[in-house]
Amino acid sequence: MYRKIQLDLLRQIAAVVEKKYGIELPQVAVEQPPKIEFGEYALPVALQLAKRVKKAPRAVAEELRSELESIDGVASVEIAGPGYLNIKLDRGVVASRIATGEHADVGGPGFRLVEHTSINPNKAAHIGHLRNAILGDTFQRLLRKDEYKSGYDVGVQNYIDNTGVQVADVVVGLVALEGRSLAGVKSLLEELAASNQRVDYYMWDLYARVSQWYTADEAEKEARKTLRLDTLHAIEHGGNETAEVADLIATAVLRRHLETMERLAIEYDFLPRESEILHLKFWDAARALMIEKGVLYQETEGKNKGCWVMRRAGSEVPNEGPDEDAKVIVRSNGTVTYVGKDIAYHLWKFGLLGKDFGYKPFHQYPNHMCWISTEHGEEQHPYFGRADAIYNVIDSRQNDPQNNVIQALRGMGYEDAADRYTHVNYEMVALTPRCAIELGYTVSEEDQQRAYIEVSGRKGFGVKADDLLDKLIAAAKVEVDTRHPELDEADRFETARKIAVGALRYFMLKYSRNTVIAFDFRDALSFEGETGPYVQYAIVRAANIFRKAGVDERDAVSDLAAGDLLEGESGVSIWEVWLTASKLTMVIEQAIQNAEPAILAKYVFQLAQQFNNFYHKHHILTETDMAKKKLLLATAAVAKREMMRALSLLGIEAPDVM
Repeated sequence: MYRKIQLDLLRQIAAVVEKKYGIELPQVAVEQPPKIEFGEYALPVALQLAKRVKKAPRAVAEELRSELESIDGVASVEIAGPGYLNIKLDRGVVASRIATGEHADVGGPGFRLVEHTSINPNKAAHIGHLRNAILGDTFQRLLRKDEYKSGYDVGVQNYIDNTGVQVADVVVGLVALEGRSLAGVKSLLEELAASNQRVDYYMWDLYARVSQWYTADEAEKEARKTLRLDTLHAIEHGGNETAEVADLIATAVLRRHLETMERLAIEYDFLPRESEILHLKFWDAARALMIEKGVLYQETEGKNKGCWVMRRAGSEVPNEGPDEDAKVIVRSNGTVTYVGKDIAYHLWKFGLLGKDFGYKPFHQYPNHMCWISTEHGEEQHPYFGRADAIYNVIDSRQNDPQNNVIQALRGMGYEDAADRYTHVNYEMVALTPRCAIELGYTVSEEDQQRAYIEVSGRKGFGVKADDLLDKLIAAAKVEVDTRHPELDEADRFETARKIAVGALRYFMLKYSRNTVIAFDFRDALSFEGETGPYVQYAIVRAANIFRKAGVDERDAVSDLAAGDLLEGESGVSIWEVWLTASKLTMVIEQAIQNAEPAILAKYVFQLAQQFNNFYHKHHILTETDMAKKKLLLATAAVAKREMMRALSLLGIEAPDVM
């Protein structure tokens, strides 16, 4: 509702300014006054216009004031300071509109493609992967159509590098360390399934072993390096036993990744694989296009002689000699770099490549099918390579490659596509020393003094995603068992699961993307402070009010008659809850515009804080003034409704009890 009135103000201001002064204002700032008694909106438009219309700001403000008072929900417009227009709302009228659920919409035309997770299918998902997946899943929820908003047409992709060096490493481990043939690998997979062992966990340990094996024997280092490269090339080429082993392992591990993510309510629409990008010759089509557009050229001298290169964004063309800073796209030996394959992939995403994948069903979710790429797929299938906007959730170490892809698009003349390409980057996830110790790792005294400890799957020091979630559920269940012994075992477990998932997702989302996260069990599960359980508890607390009062929340909202109970100093603490609750649409738009889900996480925590302050200040159940009691119940109902909506967008459920 807050955003809806804000839009009304902006439209009215734009129309009035054009009519009075003949000026088009492309953008008008709308601020919130520092204190609520000054109003709900502050417009500095008179200060923006003063020089252009050659009048004092307060004089311009005076001319605009009356034009804004006619907007539905506006009680008065006052001039403050050098010429600010402070807008005060009719709290009773606006609260009635908030109560009915009136709000500005979010959404529009066009297909938004969100790519996230993209775990190498060679071992179990770990804690660092979870930040990527939770960020991406939350962002697609912000974009996607739901009961609250029109949203956008959205496709969620999880890129699978099934021909990369990490997959090659576990193939080397299976063949060279364990002496397995293709038949032996098939038997291993059957044995693991029969004994209910996780293939991704087995490969986790094998990957750590083979990483150490490469350099364990100085005399064998070169031979083992050659074996690694030969294995990689065999996998990339395809059509051989080594490639078949790689496909078996990568597919088995991928299925486990999907199961892990589904525990966190994370789903995908399409799984494009690098094997198809190679075998369907996406790069060949991209290369021809890049050469045609003058972006890609072969270097004839200098350190990159014989390579096909492109200039980096912002670099200057040297007056003479080769551009030594140029980005190598194809090495002198003919192999394509990661960036080259990524350029081809993103040309496909925007529908600019002239090629497409084959598609086949891979994993059935409760409400939709997840498809996977193949060379020759089903005749009937959805299309994913037609994006109007792309959002890539990839960590900050990939800033340079991502910038190179954008530069390639610009160089080819696809300026509009480049402008609609967003790299949603983020920093790493580490562990607090306390958390590392609780997980059973030996932490030196020196490391115990550090703010965080980095994890490394290659070194075997890390936290598997499933183990982390299991430990969080177990810790939450201890608390639930103590507080609610009356519940049966299944209900206690389900409550603990919702608390654990909420704790994990919120912890990963509350930090801005450019912040390193130091994960800690106790901090994440705390019922106090900025945590998921704190917000969940506020919702449970609100639900208890209605259970004890014997009142339906919908009836409480429809029975609202605020009158002047929201006015004056006594109504401020109540009105603040309503005002914050009304801002959800605005917050969603800000989170999308900034590609920053933390904005929504901060908002729902603030609303939970305000509700808890309201709860402690007003004795709702024992209130004797019936008009005020109705208002208090409606306030609790609206706060609960918006907290639940916001948590849902964060991928978090609220349990019935805590």
